[in-house]
Amino acid sequence: MHITDYAVYAVEPRWVFLKLTTSDGHVGWGEAVGLGGYDTVTEAMEKLLDSYLVGENPARIEDHWSTMYRGGFYRGGPVLMAAIAGIDQALWDLKGKALGAPVHDLLGGRARDRIRVYAWIGGDRPGEVAEAARERVEDGFTALKMNATSELRRIDAAAEVEAARDRVAAVRDEIGPERDIALDFHGRVAKPMAPRLAAAVDEYDPLWLEEPVLPEHEEALPSVAAKTTAPIATGERLFSRWEFKRLFEQGAVDVIQPDLSHAGGITEVKKIASMAEAYDVALAPHCPLGPIALAACLQLDACTPNALIQEQSLHIHYNEGAELRDYLADPSALAYEDGYVEIPDGPGLGIELDEDAFRPLDTTNDPDASVWRHPDGSVAEW
Repeated sequence: MHITDYAVYAVEPRWVFLKLTTSDGHVGWGEAVGLGGYDTVTEAMEKLLDSYLVGENPARIEDHWSTMYRGGFYRGGPVLMAAIAGIDQALWDLKGKALGAPVHDLLGGRARDRIRVYAWIGGDRPGEVAEAARERVEDGFTALKMNATSELRRIDAAAEVEAARDRVAAVRDEIGPERDIALDFHGRVAKPMAPRLAAAVDEYDPLWLEEPVLPEHEEALPSVAAKTTAPIATGERLFSRWEFKRLFEQGAVDVIQPDLSHAGGITEVKKIASMAEAYDVALAPHCPLGPIALAACLQLDACTPNALIQEQSLHIHYNEGAELRDYLADPSALAYEDGYVEIPDGPGLGIELDEDAFRPLDTTNDPDASVWRHPDGSVAEW
């Protein structure tokens, strides 16, 4: 068996799918993060495939990963690691299908049968977050995530802190203490403000405080952790085990959130998750993406003892043009019940796609290209 062909699809609402085909007719699917440059990520995947994988046996996943990562002098970064991630997922899908086994069986077998999922309810603009929380609870979710603030100045007014606290309080009042709220600072809070906000929302018992400062300022995490009883979560903008190594050694993180479509795929995130377990840190993969990315996450969640909860994109605000299950041949493969999703048991990633349903994406309209500005005209983190 060897790889004979590939195709890359950019589809609505903002997803990049990769299809690998082998000489014996097997098909494997992967998904890469395309935000910040759909064409750039697509070209990176094509270059890696043409240079290293077409004509090769897809089963040698570890060797292929090392070749793609180490084949160039300059390594890492969002584009290369997203391209490797999409290819890696497709290789695992191929291997599972060739062997007639789900990926989690190839990685040691199940540690669980299902995993809890959380839903997004907004929050970066005041809006009606309490109403959104009510709707998601009615959908059966027991865990929600919201942005804690809009954009903030480096040191902002007390009113902004109070506004953030009031939004969290409204959601907590709506959903009660038996459900969870995760708060996402989204890296938009400078380190002088992060401890103030952490202290202000602590009484509402957040599931975690996510990305309270940018990854560039991770040395500030201990000062944030000292102001809250909530766990600290971060990692969606880290792309390799070497970047996570520094985070673990610092000791202030409780939950890591690598993205399997951005941080080197299943192969790399499995290693990151094992490193996290050694530091008593939980795994909650980042995944506001499409069905292939979610299926890859679920395969990893299944065989990872320290997996805590899974992000997913159903009802997320930027899914305009397609929803999570729209491209699945069998939408029940990713069905939710009582706030959980069952681990797919089919071979490979456990899903099949309906290519006839694909709707092409306008790659010139990149949602990551927006710029927020403060009242004085300076650029704000978003």
